[in-house]
Amino acid sequence: MTNKVILIVLDGLAYTTAEQCMGYLQGLNAQGSTTLYKLQCELPSKSRPLYETILTGVPPVLSGIVHNDVNRNSNQQSVFSLARGAGLTTAAAAFHWFSELYNRSPFDAARDRHTDDLEQLIQHGCFYHGDHYADSYVYLDAESLRRRYNPDFMLIHPMNIDNAGHSAGLDSAHYRNTVRTSDGELSKYLPTWIEEGYQVLITADHGMNGDKSHGGILAEERDIPLFVIGNGFSHQSNCAPKQTELCGSICELLGISGHSKPVAKKMLRSEVALDKPYMTAV
Repeated sequence: MTNKVILIVLDGLAYTTAEQCMGYLQGLNAQGSTTLYKLQCELPSKSRPLYETILTGVPPVLSGIVHNDVNRNSNQQSVFSLARGAGLTTAAAAFHWFSELYNRSPFDAARDRHTDDLEQLIQHGCFYHGDHYADSYVYLDAESLRRRYNPDFMLIHPMNIDNAGHSAGLDSAHYRNTVRTSDGELSKYLPTWIEEGYQVLITADHGMNGDKSHGGILAEERDIPLFVIGNGFSHQSNCAPKQTELCGSICELLGISGHSKPVAKKMLRSEVALDKPYMTAV
């Protein structure tokens, strides 16, 4: 079965903060419209290495993207490369490191900020290069791409939560309120995406600690959320998906055959008998 998929990576979002501060998503959860899982990110718990893990299913120590200053194209099969190989359309509203991983490196803002090139792995893109670029703009960029190009797979990557964590730390009003703001922005667009039948995954690359950083093995650095929305998911509570299984699971949702990526099989509806019905949002 082929579905259109939206992947949202909320940079730097710790699981506990997502659980406590994302009122709209938890409201959907209470109505049976989404399911929340706890993931543990791979190591090191840094951004560029984990962007690669999410999109390829390969841990950083195997991909070679082991720190944020590795500035080169990915040499792994990714959701973007597999989707394009299957004749699907791709798009992203994201930080410019994604453009460097899957399109062209180094990033040239004048050339790459607005991408519309069917030869690239990310064919349609709006890439920003400042951590302070407002989440509201990222979601607006994404919705504009969705309406113009109707992509089969779209990545959305806001950075303000991570920026707030580096500024004020995990246990701060600034960090928590930034999470609440991003949740509010999602509430403007998710109802339409749900109504139009998208399969949506909302997760993070890594969490955040009280030292205003991340990169190590503390639970608050590694524990991250995964909200899933759509009838392509089983919505069973005991699935225990892994971060390395997101790539393969997205490929399955997109109907891409022949890939060798690990899949969170119990998380997908086609693999199991449901233990609860899926309800659409109202």
